[in-house]
Amino acid sequence: MTAEIITIGDEILIGQIVDTNSAHIAQELNKIGIAVHQIISIEDEKEHILHTFKDSAARAEVVIITGGLGPTKDDLTKYCLCEYFDDVLELNEDVLKNVEKIFEKIENAQVSDLNREQAMVPTKATVLHNKFGTAPGLWLKKDKTVFIAVPGVPFEMKALMEREIIPRLKEEFNRPFIYHKTIRTYGLGESAIAERIEEWEDNLPKAIKLAYLPGLGTVRLRLSGKGENEEELKLSIEKEFEKLYPLLEDIIADSISEDDNIEETISKLLSSRNQFLSAAESCTGGALAAQFTLNPGASTCFKGSIVSYATQAKKEILNVPPEIIEKYSVVSAEVAEAMASNAKKMFKSDYAIGTTGNAGPTKGESDADVGTVFIGLATPNGVYSKKFVFGNNREQVVQKTVNKSFELILRKLAQL
Repeated sequence: MTAEIITIGDEILIGQIVDTNSAHIAQELNKIGIAVHQIISIEDEKEHILHTFKDSAARAEVVIITGGLGPTKDDLTKYCLCEYFDDVLELNEDVLKNVEKIFEKIENAQVSDLNREQAMVPTKATVLHNKFGTAPGLWLKKDKTVFIAVPGVPFEMKALMEREIIPRLKEEFNRPFIYHKTIRTYGLGESAIAERIEEWEDNLPKAIKLAYLPGLGTVRLRLSGKGENEEELKLSIEKEFEKLYPLLEDIIADSISEDDNIEETISKLLSSRNQFLSAAESCTGGALAAQFTLNPGASTCFKGSIVSYATQAKKEILNVPPEIIEKYSVVSAEVAEAMASNAKKMFKSDYAIGTTGNAGPTKGESDADVGTVFIGLATPNGVYSKKFVFGNNREQVVQKTVNKSFELILRKLAQL
């Protein structure tokens, strides 16, 4: 079972919006054993759209199209579907009622002719009810390929995938099982990991594929397989991971679920122990707190962060002793530890992180080389710090500092 996803819209090609729809659609298809072999973004141009339809149909059993179903002149999807399927548009009363119902809920809004145009659909299409918008989803079949068109509005697309498309695909096709399992490593680069596990990787069964998914300070390793027997497939992949764990046990955080990011794991560990985390940030400028609080569970365990970017703020707000700064410089282990310790006291938290460093591109109030960072960690049993050198790219220095801070706190929590 193969699928292709076509996103239509000039706004994607010029970078005005990011195509998040394709990622969601691919994930949902993968869950039911349909592998996405290609994702294509194309312009709002008739001939280009028709040419892409033809090419995709030659390769895939399922083609999902997002975008171009709106009421304006640049929305060409259903007109192109009519031409491709040698079809015409007709008024669908159910869709029209849905359009009118939606406008009834909007104060001082009237249904225009453009809005009514949304109820014109190809006669050969099965209409997929869009509860949240005026443009319906469309399901058409030509030879062995199913074409599915959905609106580009993400929440409308997601509802259609869940309520209409996935159930229909399950009924329409016999599908193999696809299984993925992922582990996360911290503190070692992709090439170093590859060298360490080379023999294990070379001996993987042909039906199982390994993917390296690197990020700043972290590498995920994913094993994937496809087969007719779900239990046998899962067992085969689990056995390979049992061989892998001893090779990487020093860089795998045992507490991390494959579905969680590191912040979610930290939140769960802290919350289960009724403990709290805080931070004092200098070189990260609030990025640590921002990333941690993206996690919905952060409110149960994160008390806050003080962004003491300037030396004066470290002295006057965080109460870092001036003599420590004068003796060791603002970028030092001693300052990082003082920041963490004082944040822990001020927020009355169980743990606190302190970050200070020179992110560049030039030296600031310290003579430390660009990329030099100290991270302090205050715990219920004391405080310590570590020095890192993260290169001379400012954005990467900041993100690596955030990632390494989370790694340090996770490793401390995992030891308890």
